Amino acid sequence: MEPQPALRVEGITKIFPGGVQALKNVDFEVYPGEVLALLGENGAGKSTLMKILAGVYHRDAGRIFLGNKEIHPQNPAHSQKLGISIIYQELAVTLNQTVAANIFIAREPRYGGLLTPFRLVNRRKMEQESERLLKVVGANVAPSDIVGTLSVAERQQVEIAKALSVDARVIIMDESTSALGQDETHTLFEIVRSLRQRGLAVIFITHRLEEVMEITDRVIVLRDGERVGMLKTAETTIDEIVRMMVGRDVSGIFQKEQVEIGEPILRVENLTAKGRVRNVSFDLHRGEILGFAGLVGAGRTETMRLIFGADHRDAGKIWFNGKSVHLSSPSQALRAGIGLVPEDRAEQGLVLENTVLFNMMLPTLRRFSRIGWVNRRASRQAAMNYIERLRVRTPSVEQIIKNLSGGNQQKIVLAKWLMVNPRVLILDEPTRGIDVATKAEIQALMVELARQGIGIIMISSEMPEILAMSDRIVVMHEGSVAGILSREEATQERIMAYASGQRDVMEHHNHLKEDLAV
Repeated sequence: MEPQPALRVEGITKIFPGGVQALKNVDFEVYPGEVLALLGENGAGKSTLMKILAGVYHRDAGRIFLGNKEIHPQNPAHSQKLGISIIYQELAVTLNQTVAANIFIAREPRYGGLLTPFRLVNRRKMEQESERLLKVVGANVAPSDIVGTLSVAERQQVEIAKALSVDARVIIMDESTSALGQDETHTLFEIVRSLRQRGLAVIFITHRLEEVMEITDRVIVLRDGERVGMLKTAETTIDEIVRMMVGRDVSGIFQKEQVEIGEPILRVENLTAKGRVRNVSFDLHRGEILGFAGLVGAGRTETMRLIFGADHRDAGKIWFNGKSVHLSSPSQALRAGIGLVPEDRAEQGLVLENTVLFNMMLPTLRRFSRIGWVNRRASRQAAMNYIERLRVRTPSVEQIIKNLSGGNQQKIVLAKWLMVNPRVLILDEPTRGIDVATKAEIQALMVELARQGIGIIMISSEMPEILAMSDRIVVMHEGSVAGILSREEATQERIMAYASGQRDVMEHHNHLKEDLAV
């Protein structure tokens, strides 16, 4: 007798206003004790499908079964009550409340009966149950800790504990590793394996295909809103998955063309911000892609925010085009010709509730304005030019940006800064959370910009990307520069040794090997 799926969907269809068909007759199932990867390019329909399961969107057609019972999720709270919990890439935690309050938000255990007026929260029971759930997920945090003081990985553990607190039968993890380092991802995978052993069904969405091969049992692939295939992970390869996702061979990923590198355009000397960045020095040349590597918390983003004037620096000097500059605000950096694509596009790069056009015009509004009036015709034409150049998939420039896929949102952030005509462009995790085809497009764009003489600083936590795209690599450790490596010197082993503070040990080991060889 075949096992019964924990969750089964049949013929799910969703059409948004304007005739945009996000999903068409999608079927899939996930079994108890299984980790199922749901894959596809940005815009393939993954997020729409998950939001239907979570009760955020209502389907236009199709059926959903939890076990052998058909369900009709009405909203996120109802879906959670039914037994489906979703952990989004942007975690739904309340930063100023305790861990226990987050786990039991809107479901706090209380004293007295249902008819008792002014029922008080039973904090002791809430903290005891929270402590039990935190142990299940292996979290080294206390129920009384304030969530805002926790790392991203610890906040994810709180979200998983919350899912377990409602007796979830299906847990959906949407890009849960995108903001995690290698060690934190390993810890998360141990939790996923424990959920599998407990008989829960896990739907795992990621663009990191190496993770798919490591943690999942089966793969479902969506393309243009339709299911195009199912694969057993143990019987497939990354190349086969990529071909199924994009409908063609994708060659040239992580392959950088050589570009002529010119004179220095930016020089940073002893940049310091107490407790975050210490004596950081480097230079950037025209046409160069300068990679920044390091573990989570190494100070890479903090360094870029100091250069961009978003945060105050305590010491250090910056030269731009050979002249000393004091950039104390982003507007000053913008006028100097420096653009910054931030790590968190949702929080820092976009106004999600506004239109594509509005977001693209933010840094260049003065260019299209006169005595307080915006030349909408000129601004729309400029926006459309970049939408076409970057191949952004959007019905129009008036589309609300939160309705675009993650990859298309990232292209809008890039377009916004390209319209400034920057001479230095800082890209903080530019390909995080986007599919392989869009990633290849953005990497090709970086090479094109370098060929135009723009100096590019690229922060990336993906080792293949750092090694393949960088002309030189600055490796940071605990707020300082641990070393600067040429393209020829850089290896994964050497970068990790520098990033983890083991540079001296590795160099000593290399000298010993050279001596033995002699």
